Amino acid sequence: MRYLLSCVALCVAFPLLAADPPKGFTALFNGKDLSGWHGWAIHTKGAAPADVAKLAPDDRAKKLDEWTTDAKKHWSVDKGELVNDGSGAYLATDKDYGDIELLLEYKTVAKADSGIYLRNTPQVQIWDWNQVFDPKNPNRKPHLGSGGLFNNTPGANGRDPLVLADKPFGEWSTFRIIQVGERTTVYLNGKLVVDYARMENYWDRKSPLPKVGKILLQTHGGEIRWRNVFVREIPSTEANEILRKSNAKGFESVFNGKDFDGWAGAVENYEVIDNAIVCKKGKGGNIYAKPEYADFTARLEYKLPPGGNNGLALRYPGGSVHVATQAMCELQILDDTDPKYAKLDPRQFNGSAYGMVPAQRGFLRPVGEWNFMEVTAKGSTLQVELNGTRILDADLSKVTEFKDKQPHPGKDRTTGHFGFAGHNDPVAFRGIEIRKIEK
Repeated sequence: MRYLLSCVALCVAFPLLAADPPKGFTALFNGKDLSGWHGWAIHTKGAAPADVAKLAPDDRAKKLDEWTTDAKKHWSVDKGELVNDGSGAYLATDKDYGDIELLLEYKTVAKADSGIYLRNTPQVQIWDWNQVFDPKNPNRKPHLGSGGLFNNTPGANGRDPLVLADKPFGEWSTFRIIQVGERTTVYLNGKLVVDYARMENYWDRKSPLPKVGKILLQTHGGEIRWRNVFVREIPSTEANEILRKSNAKGFESVFNGKDFDGWAGAVENYEVIDNAIVCKKGKGGNIYAKPEYADFTARLEYKLPPGGNNGLALRYPGGSVHVATQAMCELQILDDTDPKYAKLDPRQFNGSAYGMVPAQRGFLRPVGEWNFMEVTAKGSTLQVELNGTRILDADLSKVTEFKDKQPHPGKDRTTGHFGFAGHNDPVAFRGIEIRKIEK
């Protein structure tokens, strides 16, 4: 992702000592003490985020106090710099963060090994890049430099940095990290080292990265110093812009923002409001773009009213057929936070391949905000990314159990239209773009 946020230059001019944060940022370290931080011995037994979450409040507080006491033995403040001696519990922010831009500087010593956890998860790596590659440990590649997502699966995008950007020992290095959903972009000393890579959930690789979590400073193996640690929370409108501008080559708009030129179906039941397609309240029916697609990726934004319900028609044959069973699938668009949907079949929740495969929940934005969704249909496989987080990864050819035991013969379709399956609620869609995937 070579998209630069408009409010901050790529190379932030840091002051020599802790000072006021750049515009829009908040200081995480005040240059004087450990206010806003606590200890977390995250790799000790029972300290994984899921384990800590299960503790009773009093037990959790006691555990954090123990870790913080340990951290204070190894962390100190020297001349406005946060210093760790290479041992002890890590430091964790008291506050949880979701989509952020993080700026910081660090300086370390030979053979040190450190990193930055995002959403409680390891990590943006910091190496001694002078170490020689050891073929007996092929997954450790410190000679490639710092900034990579070291705890991603070996060979995965982002695990190794794109370029060597470390400075010599004794000099301060600067990180700029942009995290939107699972998508991580890292600049080290002004050089792009991770480009819009998916950060894997180290604690449960079958699950997405948590929606929010703490920022941790990891240290072991040698002294490391930190200063000018600043964070900016990214609002949803900006997050959507970042997601749309990444990997954007080849996408073509299929909606002109003015009328239903190029669309067919029950268009009389929809209207265009502020460049968005909106289902009329109390109306419904299917509408679709006239071109047909085989393999494709679609991107769009959608906004739900309270309890709103609609669906994406994927490889839809057209006509008045039932989208959920006759198209490749109806991808559910639903305010599944509404209490009236509490007892739905899991295959009916937002982002699910309706009636076939459930999506991961908890990644919808609050009602009234625009969500950004990316859907890729390739052969019989379907991947769905919501607000930067992959919530569905399925092969529909392998589905043999269906909601209400109702077969979905359309799941095997190889071509069809892209559209919407209205369900009487004023759900809004905008920025609808599709990129064909050539075989």
